[in-house]
Amino acid sequence: MSVTGLLSLRNSHVLLKVSRVLFQSAKSTVSFMEETPVKTSIELKLRGAIKPSHLEVINESHMHNVPRSSETHFKVVVVAEAFEGVPLIKRHRLVLDTLKTELESGVHALSIQSYSSISLG
Repeated sequence: MSVTGLLSLRNSHVLLKVSRVLFQSAKSTVSFMEETPVKTSIELKLRGAIKPSHLEVINESHMHNVPRSSETHFKVVVVAEAFEGVPLIKRHRLVLDTLKTELESGVHALSIQSYSSISLG
């Protein structure tokens, strides 16, 4: 086999490896989203409505007496400029209003920690 043929074969092998890694990565992402639809929904809705500079959505269901893969108990930590000068109760109302559908359809408990960028600084 010629040098060109060997290089072509090697490049094909490298491309195949890269393709496999990308496929596995994409598959993991889809699998993760399928396994945590409520958490994903909470993240997407809060990012869209509040535009946080920092957001953590933590599934705390495992700390309660629920089936293994449940998504019923969450803690959210939200830092957003939108909270600047807004009283705590109104911050919480904004989060609760944003997640109304989730709270009506399976989320049993939601712990909210909301901060403005200034209150952290």
